[in-house]
Amino acid sequence: MEVEKVKRYLESSATIDGDKLPLRFFQRLIMHGLRVELIETNRVVCSFKVTPRLLNEGNYLHGGAVATFLDMVSSAAIYTAGGTLTGTSVEINISFMDAAYADVSIAPAFIL
Repeated sequence: MEVEKVKRYLESSATIDGDKLPLRFFQRLIMHGLRVELIETNRVVCSFKVTPRLLNEGNYLHGGAVATFLDMVSSAAIYTAGGTLTGTSVEINISFMDAAYADVSIAPAFIL
């Protein structure tokens, strides 16, 4: 693919005015529909239904959505352990076992 064509593709993908989006737009987009099934000290169990907005081009749950979900809910688990600040994740290692498709409910658990 020629360089100018790649440049046009990238620039056309950035048509949303990011300055006008609400605070934490991506977290809200990804976490919408989350249900907390169980929360106790050092443990958080959540569930959510995979919706079409979270799918990638292969029609399964996007890895970036998984990473954001993991980051947000693991921060919640840190708070249950008495943490007052979680900071920013520097490294996240995710092992994908299988694809999650639209309308599938998943329920990951985070244990410290």
